[in-house]
Amino acid sequence: MKILTRYISIELIKLLIFCQFIIVSLFLMIDFVQKLDWFIDNDAFRADVIFPYFLYKVPYLMVQFIPVATLISVIVLFRLMRNNREIMAIRACGINIFMISQTVVIIALLISFGSFVFSETVVPYAYSKSNEIWDIKVKKKDPATIYGNDQIWYKSSDAIYWIKHFDSARKIMQDTTMYFFNKNFKLVKRINAKRGVWQDGKWRMEEGIIQELKTDGEYSYRRFDKELLVIPETPETFLKRIKQPEEMSYNQLHKFSDTAKNEGYDNTPYLVEMSVKTAFPFISLVLTLLGIPIALQLKTGGIPLAVASGIGLSFLYMIILSISRAFGLSGVLPPFLSAWTANLLFIFVGIYLMMTVER
Repeated sequence: MKILTRYISIELIKLLIFCQFIIVSLFLMIDFVQKLDWFIDNDAFRADVIFPYFLYKVPYLMVQFIPVATLISVIVLFRLMRNNREIMAIRACGINIFMISQTVVIIALLISFGSFVFSETVVPYAYSKSNEIWDIKVKKKDPATIYGNDQIWYKSSDAIYWIKHFDSARKIMQDTTMYFFNKNFKLVKRINAKRGVWQDGKWRMEEGIIQELKTDGEYSYRRFDKELLVIPETPETFLKRIKQPEEMSYNQLHKFSDTAKNEGYDNTPYLVEMSVKTAFPFISLVLTLLGIPIALQLKTGGIPLAVASGIGLSFLYMIILSISRAFGLSGVLPPFLSAWTANLLFIFVGIYLMMTVER
């Protein structure tokens, strides 16, 4: 049995590496052709731009396509074993088909865990670098505009700031309104300034008005040309790049969710993306449970039909996941259920099909 387990493991891993390489390579070639005009028109058709851009994109593509590659590998493996009469020989030796399936399921489970770890450590950094190269070196965007420096709302522990525009290069905020509150969330000070300049560790506010709460409950007004303001926020505070979920790990999404909640914003999108982060890696395991019975039960069509059926199931899975995710983002479904609906549905289908396989 150990020899059989080792044989199945080696063959599956070889097929998985081959399928993953083919799928990722095809996608990179298609992506390159689609973006070729961008590289040429923006004077970015250079090895120091193209090579790093696609290289940093590979980890994200590996995680995205590993479920499909796993499914195709499982289907091809079992179809080859069936066509070569190996399944028949295994049954003739009194070995239950479920016993060899366990090896494949365990490998798929390890792939799922490895995919999750990889997506938490390597993918966010690499995908972020790929987007930076595309935005700055290809699309020629000003780095300042990539960091969301217009119409900034920021909430600290006892204040809310609105900045119409923030010049990250010169560290200047323009047309700024600052609201300061006490512990009871009552407005105690309001500052309107035409500009704020970062200088010697402080903000120098210029050409504005200060409205401040007095002891008698009334508000005083005072105009100023220059006013030094000491607050914990620095220019770097307002330079937080607007990241896509693919550029963040689970912990980063969790922090964004808590920050949004504390600042009074709806954090549902972050909760949904957090759930998707945990659900998506297990697609490999779910599709494996479907791939084994598909490979063993299809009577006609051979490997091409089995592979096509597997790819069709992968697309069906992604459609269901996209729909349930959309329901989660709109608040129709709870975040956890929106991310795991497709997994639970296909797991039950896979278990049912496994029970119908001839042992």
